[in-house]
Amino acid sequence: MLFLGRCLLVVTAVRLGLTLLSYNRLRGVVTRLDARQSADIADLRRVAWGVAAAARLVPRASCLTQALAGQYILARDGRASNIRIGIERNTGAQLKAHAWLMSGNHIVLGGSIDGFAHLADHGR
Repeated sequence: MLFLGRCLLVVTAVRLGLTLLSYNRLRGVVTRLDARQSADIADLRRVAWGVAAAARLVPRASCLTQALAGQYILARDGRASNIRIGIERNTGAQLKAHAWLMSGNHIVLGGSIDGFAHLADHGR
């Protein structure tokens, strides 16, 4: 229960931060943390569950909000991750971007990468 409360606080803060600050500035807060260790699969599942549950309670908690929140939570525990940004293929004139939280070869948040072109990775 305490972990879910922490996730709710972080998702809310990130959502507000993305409204008031730039993505790069907010990302800078996360990347200043010393996160170099690999996370085990149990940690990744716990973060995915907590952030997804909290995001259902925060209005407009987008994929980017969730990825940044998850990255922050992992980084606070010294666990390395990165945010992958991509665009959906074959959407015609309409550009559809998406963000994922990745740790090693694992997708933590964001769903399948299939059908998206990779643009950038942000993290350590």
